[in-house]
Amino acid sequence: MESNPSIMKVQGACNRPSNHLSIRPSVRPSIARLSPLLLGWHLLGVSMAKDPVRVLVTGAAGQIGYALVPMIARGVMLGPDQPVILHMLDIPPAAEALNGVRMELVDAAFPLLKGVVATTDAVEACTGVNIAVMVGGFPRKEGMERKDVMSKNVSIYKSQASALEAYAAPNCKVLVVANPANTNALILKEFAPSIPAKNITCLTRLDHNRALGQISERLTVQVSDVKNVIIWGNHSSTQYPDVSHATVKTPSGEKPVRELVSDDAWLRGEFITTVQQRGAAIIKARKLSSALSAASSACDHIRDWVLGTPEGTWVSMGVYSDGSYNVPAGLIYSFPVTCNAGEWTIVQGLSVDEFSRKKLDATAEELSEEKALAYSCLS
Repeated sequence: MESNPSIMKVQGACNRPSNHLSIRPSVRPSIARLSPLLLGWHLLGVSMAKDPVRVLVTGAAGQIGYALVPMIARGVMLGPDQPVILHMLDIPPAAEALNGVRMELVDAAFPLLKGVVATTDAVEACTGVNIAVMVGGFPRKEGMERKDVMSKNVSIYKSQASALEAYAAPNCKVLVVANPANTNALILKEFAPSIPAKNITCLTRLDHNRALGQISERLTVQVSDVKNVIIWGNHSSTQYPDVSHATVKTPSGEKPVRELVSDDAWLRGEFITTVQQRGAAIIKARKLSSALSAASSACDHIRDWVLGTPEGTWVSMGVYSDGSYNVPAGLIYSFPVTCNAGEWTIVQGLSVDEFSRKKLDATAEELSEEKALAYSCLS
């Protein structure tokens, strides 16, 4: 996934004057100006239209941001009847590019888009947001040590946490996309104590979708007929794509993926490494990192979190570990989850064989090492 340096803040409507690029949302009509019929419905407590949801995208002028904001404006993230106000933040050197994105949003005339705030000012960008998609981060550059990259991102996400703490709307939901996504989310969680841990997540839905795609291609079935793969652990090359409980819809009912593939060597070898290394393969092919698929999976992550997962289906999300499946508590770790009424719940009671246990432990160990490295950067 692309990383793009950007610092954000996030809460309530921003009323102060600004020199930054923005289109202000129109003022809602007063009740007195509503038609008698609409007024009657209003007095009965029936809402005729949804209030806009404010969605923040950091690093919005970058590749993922450019792919993501039109999806949000079109209703891919929150549904075809949910108006949105987009808050876009990037660093000052990207201000001109950000204005270009703003102009394109205007030109696209999205009916659901009720306003745009495009700015390099973190307070303006983050004021009142209900959902924050954290695409901005510091990318690893040639010659940089792992600790150097971690130190840069710790600094950014500590600042972002303070901004969320001060400015986000109540119950703001946060999705961290920038790498190292799990540990960036953990740092953000640690320095925004008033935000519930359950409201801070990281993106492993991209890996989940990649796993669905590989099974779909292998079996020559529709990807929508494959469900319940699992991504365990870190969004890194230690992640464990697991099909032990995955199924495929067939004319004769749901069948286990393992039974239909009938090739354990592939499922425990090439399948896993293909999903783990898919991002590198795309960079090799495009000479650029995953953008379209990352943006699409971010929409999937938020949509299912807010609107719920289908009955009998789970998805993968990086969430704060409570010790389930003997994963150390206090890590942001990818688990299978179901979502309902805006809340996620880790799927419990799934069997874990010896092969899987080793994979779960290996990725947890890497996350523990990342956590220790991140905390060493704070001292």
